[in-house]
Amino acid sequence: MENEPFIRLGVFVGVFALMAGWEALRPARARSISQPRRWAVNWGVAIVDALVVRLLFPAAAVGAALDAAAGGWGLFNALDLPVWLAIAATLLILDLAIWGQHVATHKVPLLWRLHRVHHSDRDMDVTTAIRFHPIEIALSMILKIGLVYALGAPAIAVLAFEVLLNGCAMFNHSNIRLPGGAERVVRALFVTPDMHRIHHSTVRAEHDRNYGFNLSIWDRMFGTYLARPAAGQDGMTIGLDGVQDDRPARFGWTLTFPFRKG
Repeated sequence: MENEPFIRLGVFVGVFALMAGWEALRPARARSISQPRRWAVNWGVAIVDALVVRLLFPAAAVGAALDAAAGGWGLFNALDLPVWLAIAATLLILDLAIWGQHVATHKVPLLWRLHRVHHSDRDMDVTTAIRFHPIEIALSMILKIGLVYALGAPAIAVLAFEVLLNGCAMFNHSNIRLPGGAERVVRALFVTPDMHRIHHSTVRAEHDRNYGFNLSIWDRMFGTYLARPAAGQDGMTIGLDGVQDDRPARFGWTLTFPFRKG
């Protein structure tokens, strides 16, 4: 897929610019910490993530899909499904798998130590979507590659899923608020910023809800959906208890946070 890098980059830049501009014009919440410092750290972490993925998984998930197709491996290749059905099934199964992975990062102590790097951000905006520890990103890629081989997922579906997931993550982490009518309509199927912001509350009963990044149906289906936080959107505190200071805006601290006590 020769145009894959350009498709990824084009969508990323477009969605990032749109969300960043929207946040600047109509922010949903006031900031708790310096935006330039946060952005520098979050972008720094994202660059490390990209280098790790490129080093460890040169072909990544799309390459795994092409390899599976060439070898005739995986469920969909064995069943010889119509392309449209294999694409639709891939999008749904991968989205459910990422939802399940997200639940696991909250329930398994070792995974939570990695995932709390993401949750330690004291403000939520478009850059929070790219703030994940490199080890967590590597583990997530291993899961995706394994699923792609097992499914025999079409490469076009894998690319579409990754582009969609990335775009949706930037959207639902953004510091924006949809108008009431639009919020209800969009949230019926997709995760909105107000819905996902609850997941970043310091209250454990709230940050263990609303795990979805793309489709909102999984949280409703499995009973982890929460419509609103107890303190309201403007009253809840974002981040982690015990980390309500400027440490999350330090690059070294952020990368070493999983290995610190507490």
